[in-house]
Amino acid sequence: MKKLILGNAAVARGLYEAGCAVASSYPGTPSTEITEEAAKFAEIYCEWAPNEKVAMETAFGASLAGKRSFCGMKHVGLNVAADPLFTMGYTGVNAGMVIAVADDPGMHSSQNEQDSRHYARAAKLPMLEPSDSKEALEFTKLAYELSEEFDTPVLLKMCTRVAHSQSVAELSERVEPEIKPYEKAPGKYVMAPANAIKRHPVVEDRLRRLSEWAETAEINRVEDGEDSRIGVITSSTCYQYVKEVCGDRYPVLKLGMVWPLPEKLIKDFACKVDRLVVAEEGDPLLEGYCRGLGLALSGKDYFPLCGELSQNMVAEKLCLPVPEGRGLSEELPNRPPVMCAGCPHRGLFYTLKKLGCTVLGDIGCYTLGAMPPLGAMDMTLCMGASISGLHGFNKARGAESEGRTVAVIGDSTFMHSGMTGLANVAYNQSNSTVIILDNSITGMTGHQQNPTTGFNLRGDPAGKIDLEALCKAMGIDRVRVIDPYDLKACETAVKEELAAEGPSVIISRRPCALLKYVKHKPALRVDPEKCRGCKACMRIGCPAISIRDGKAHIDGTQCVGCGVCEQLCGFGAFKEG
Repeated sequence: MKKLILGNAAVARGLYEAGCAVASSYPGTPSTEITEEAAKFAEIYCEWAPNEKVAMETAFGASLAGKRSFCGMKHVGLNVAADPLFTMGYTGVNAGMVIAVADDPGMHSSQNEQDSRHYARAAKLPMLEPSDSKEALEFTKLAYELSEEFDTPVLLKMCTRVAHSQSVAELSERVEPEIKPYEKAPGKYVMAPANAIKRHPVVEDRLRRLSEWAETAEINRVEDGEDSRIGVITSSTCYQYVKEVCGDRYPVLKLGMVWPLPEKLIKDFACKVDRLVVAEEGDPLLEGYCRGLGLALSGKDYFPLCGELSQNMVAEKLCLPVPEGRGLSEELPNRPPVMCAGCPHRGLFYTLKKLGCTVLGDIGCYTLGAMPPLGAMDMTLCMGASISGLHGFNKARGAESEGRTVAVIGDSTFMHSGMTGLANVAYNQSNSTVIILDNSITGMTGHQQNPTTGFNLRGDPAGKIDLEALCKAMGIDRVRVIDPYDLKACETAVKEELAAEGPSVIISRRPCALLKYVKHKPALRVDPEKCRGCKACMRIGCPAISIRDGKAHIDGTQCVGCGVCEQLCGFGAFKEG
């Protein structure tokens, strides 16, 4: 059966058809939907792990037990999982194991634009890269075959455009593979130095055999063209751009396996064209490999290192007609991202700005606290860095910063990689105040459950971690909970904890305003007779509030009646109903 299907859903379907039994992931755009879609198949046990390292190790354990397994993450998540990744290259697998990593060229929802192909090369692991939903499904199934044939984890590289676009894929029935027996093999799986030394030659031999496989693999194919003056080597979304622009005009070498690369196939292709062009997003990995073979070509001298490619860009660089289009007027105002109306983080950030705090932030929708008019965040680096960074900041500057510097971190991010930072604060007795923004969900990636919510991926009751008890058990004596809608309570708590000696934790707790079970109050309205047009209410950056004819105005379709604006108004202009 053929079906129009999202790229991530196609990967999930591939997991199902290939007989995957266990999937453990951490949500991260643009990879999240793979595991969410996989969870719709009863035959696959699916879970959200606290972080990507745990997810990868869980998947490895399932593979070791003899069942096909999967873990998925976005590109920065692979950094977190790099430790097990490199050593799994040495151990190999038992049953097949597939690791999906979704890159984000253009940084639509990411803090950097790294190219995950470098991990395949550095870890000496095979990487497949589909260019549409059809290939996403097929490559997922192929990845399991390669994993078991070559005794290796296999990386499946997605990107935002492939993950979140739809194309037609052909669906098949599930094939349930036999459970592979587990046999003790300490020489293979216990990576003490003496054993690891013996495994390294195995890794190098496997890479050589994979390179030989790549030479004749159907997923690496030459598509003939009418004009051999130019030949294009490409993969993933760039292949789609090249074909849309060129059609059958120029020959194309389409690479489905981007590591290891087929040396002879590339050289033979280069010999058949007058000029070689490599079209790739991200770093010049394909280009560098080809130059290492002694080939003259054009690559990043044509295409940018930063951002995404496009059909128009490819057409322009290949001296082909650029399709005429119509752009948006430059006169349109910018629409920067902003926290939702009723977002529980808004009141807390307003308080931190009012008090003039230095705020070391973290990864989550609350990172929008850095945007004007709040502008209440000084740093965001990576998951968990807020707490570790605060500790270092205060140890470096001492009393000068301890009374006015805080870390803010979400509940899911705290479980991901904030606990070790807090352990460092407690262990080394840093005079630091950490604020955990507990909105009862993983908000930024679309409301996934986490270990603090009490529900698992499928929404069933699950173990629930008590943040207050956890922080106290880690050695933090001063732990308090506040409601971020209560500005006076927020200000009191922040002032008191910053003034106190020793480490402390404030838990700012209120569910995300977008959660379906949250019952909102009626929208507020503005009494124009009492409004003085002072714009104090505009300081919180609520999208439900605007100024019309010099007076505050509330959009009743957005307002959730949180009352934060009401507390800012000194003239009683905000009324219920």
